[in-house]
Amino acid sequence: MAAEIGATAAAARPPQDEADARTGAARPPRHVAIIMDGNGRWAARRGLPRVEGHRRGVEAVRRAVRLAAEAGVRYLTLYSFSAENWSRPAQEVSDLMRLLKRFVRNDLAELHRSNVRVRIIGERDGLAPDILAVLDEAEGLTRANTGLTLVVAFNYGGRQEIARAARRLAEEVAAGRLRPQDVTVDRLSAALDTSDIPDPDLVVRTSGEQRISNFLPWQTAYSEFVFLPDLWPDFGADAFGRALAEYAQRERRFGGLEARTA
Repeated sequence: MAAEIGATAAAARPPQDEADARTGAARPPRHVAIIMDGNGRWAARRGLPRVEGHRRGVEAVRRAVRLAAEAGVRYLTLYSFSAENWSRPAQEVSDLMRLLKRFVRNDLAELHRSNVRVRIIGERDGLAPDILAVLDEAEGLTRANTGLTLVVAFNYGGRQEIARAARRLAEEVAAGRLRPQDVTVDRLSAALDTSDIPDPDLVVRTSGEQRISNFLPWQTAYSEFVFLPDLWPDFGADAFGRALAEYAQRERRFGGLEARTA
C-alpha cells in the first residue's frame, strides 16, 4: 500500500485555478464516484473462485486511491457494498466482510499517513459490532486529514438513503419544528448521508454495464457518466485516464444554455 499510494496524496498542491492558468490543462473533476463492477466475472473467466476476484478488486481500490490523488481529485466515492448485496450467498458475504476488515487493518495506517480522510455513507443500524468498529475506526483516525476524501458507500442504497432523509424531515414536521413548506431541495440534500460532500462530477462504472444500480440517484442528477468495459480488478492508470479524458471532452450543462465548469 505504501508504495502504491506514496506521498502524492499528501503532497501540497497549488490551488486548482492557479494550476490550470499556468498549464492550460483541463481541470480534473472535483469528485469522482465509481461503481466497482466485475469482480465475479473476472474470477469466472480465469476459473478462479469469486473471492479471488474480490481480493483482486481490493488491489484495484488501492490503485484508484493513488490515481485519484495524483490526478488532483478531491473526493473519491467507491460503491463497496450495496444494501441489496446481503442477498448474495452467505459465504460470499462473509468473504466480503473479511476483506473489508483486512483492508482496514492493512491499509488504514498508510491512508492516514497519506493525509486521506475516510468517510462512510450508508445505513449502520443492524450492522455487526465488529463491522461497526471497523467503520468507526476508519473515520475516527482520519477525521482531521485534509487530502483526498475517500468516501466508502457501505450497506448503501440510494432509495433507502432518500427515504431515511424524508423520514427525518417528516419527524421534524410532526414535532412542529419544521413547516411542510420548508421541506425544500436544499433541506432534503442536507438530510442525506452526503450533506458535507459535493455531488459527483463524474461517475464511472466498470464491466460494461450501463446502469447506476441504486447508487447516489439524488446526488448524480447532473453528473457525467462514463461506462468502461474493463472489469474492476483490471482497473488501473489506463482505464482511469480514459475516463478522465472522456470527461474532459464533455460540455457540462445544468438545465440552462451555458456550460459550467466542474
